Amino acid sequence: MAAHHLAGALLTLLGALFLFLGALGIVRMPDLYNRMQAGTKATTLGNILTLAGLALYHPSWALKIGVIALFVLVTNPLSSHALARAAHGAGVPLTEGSVSDALAEDLSPEGGEAVES
Repeated sequence: MAAHHLAGALLTLLGALFLFLGALGIVRMPDLYNRMQAGTKATTLGNILTLAGLALYHPSWALKIGVIALFVLVTNPLSSHALARAAHGAGVPLTEGSVSDALAEDLSPEGGEAVES
């Protein structure tokens, strides 16, 4: 097996591990916001590593895979942010152990001052 095939296989395996950890985080976290954060960060990294492994394994695909990786890198955090804001606007509660609600502080009627809760 060529060195770039082995490196590609290892990167793909590492990416799969991060995808698994993202799924585990979705199951283990206490509320929607924590689940979304765990899933987004881990799956973004997992997808990028998996795609990098595929690019090493198949160098002729590298440009196309790079475009896909860039798309994932931009859209995954943006869509997660939009979903979290929509959930907050719909009134989905934070877990009881949450210390602060930064979005409520940003949307306070006093123009950005913190709301006492």
